[in-house]
Amino acid sequence: MRSLLVILSLSFSTIVFSQSADEIAIRKVMQEQQDAWNNYDIEGFMQGYWKSDSLQFYSRGYITKGWQQTLDNYKKNYTSKEQTGQLTFKLNAISPIETGSYYIMGEYHLKRTVGDAQGEFIIIFKKIDGQWKIIADMST
Repeated sequence: MRSLLVILSLSFSTIVFSQSADEIAIRKVMQEQQDAWNNYDIEGFMQGYWKSDSLQFYSRGYITKGWQQTLDNYKKNYTSKEQTGQLTFKLNAISPIETGSYYIMGEYHLKRTVGDAQGEFIIIFKKIDGQWKIIADMST
């Protein structure tokens, strides 16, 4: 039994320590977004995005350009706590593109009284002024 605990502990340590500081920071941004969403704090959720007119969000065949327009769309489409529900992200892949940028492939799940929703996403993070920000988001 003791050897099993040692093996499990070492396996967990390898998983945790094999993540780079950048990956840990990116996961933190995603967790903060999830927490803000679940508190019906759309502005807080948007803090993970690059506050720029160059931000791009692609969904349902439309490209939205700009942080403010993306925020406005979220506010228009999610007008109550019942519509935002409880968000859970599942991050399936976090991979570097080049120094200072990563892509994330994952899934989102919304548990809601008005009907659950789910889909996939690809997000591109870039380190801007020392902070990890989403510069492009494609969600289905």
